[in-house]
Amino acid sequence: MNLQLSSEHIKAEAKRLGFSACGIAQAQPVDSDVALRFNTWLEQGGHAEMGYMARNVEKRLNPLLLMPEVKSIVSVALNYTPARRISPGEPQIAAYALGHDYHDVVKNKLHALAAALGITAYRAFCDTAPVLERYWAVKAGIGWIGNNHQLYVKGAGSMCFLGELFLTIPLAADRPLPHAGCGSCRACIDRCPAHALDKDTFHASRCLSYLTIEHRGDIPPEYAALMGDTFYGCDLCQTVCPHNKRTEATQEPLLQANEQLLNMTRSQWLSLSIDDYRRLFKGSAVKRAKYEGLMRNIQAMQTCTNKHQHNHGTSE
Repeated sequence: MNLQLSSEHIKAEAKRLGFSACGIAQAQPVDSDVALRFNTWLEQGGHAEMGYMARNVEKRLNPLLLMPEVKSIVSVALNYTPARRISPGEPQIAAYALGHDYHDVVKNKLHALAAALGITAYRAFCDTAPVLERYWAVKAGIGWIGNNHQLYVKGAGSMCFLGELFLTIPLAADRPLPHAGCGSCRACIDRCPAHALDKDTFHASRCLSYLTIEHRGDIPPEYAALMGDTFYGCDLCQTVCPHNKRTEATQEPLLQANEQLLNMTRSQWLSLSIDDYRRLFKGSAVKRAKYEGLMRNIQAMQTCTNKHQHNHGTSE
């Protein structure tokens, strides 16, 4: 084999391009127990209204159906831990959405990785195809799954975007990491305001991130009442995690927080126009929620805030 296409060279190039981790797995159908759990989760409606999760299940569970000639799966992670956040007390959005759209950032880096290696027969994915990304990241030895059902990357925590290169080249596969484990820690499970987490499964229909991004229609009042100051996404199961308190901020320029977002005030969010929305979120993953969805969230958040202030107010 050409030395330039060795596992070591691929990992070195991935590091040079700024990826936080890179590993390799042999392309084959996913383990039968994983397939069973995934199908059971779907049958029980764990995916809520995310219909795309129930489409192309066969391809999701067997990468050879997605790309018949694939031999190796290169899994990468890119840290997005923000160096700066929106000021406390102002309306908040999830950390992953503070910078440029991660789909574009990660896929562009994957294409650059393939080009640097002289690889032309490949497919690149970042949350853009029926791929069990966390499963392949574990198989490739770049992380382990925590109680919050997120992948934890050594030294980078769980605030990481994942991506994959499907290659036609057979490469030596890495071994999964020893599971660092959560031990007796239940911080993410106990602090989830909507009780969307337990060790065995994830209940999407209760998750505030799902409800403010993927869900269409009104947010159920019992969940809207839990939003606090956050109107897009929810990072609580990550920010309370001890593993994430030791991670460094991302160095990727495109993932740095948009200065305009950092300077937004509550009154500006409440009066957000369609033009403001387009200006603030040009090239952002937030556009997935669309303007109408974002305003629904902002109004629900403010209703929650008003009720909280009324219930805890004092009379003079």
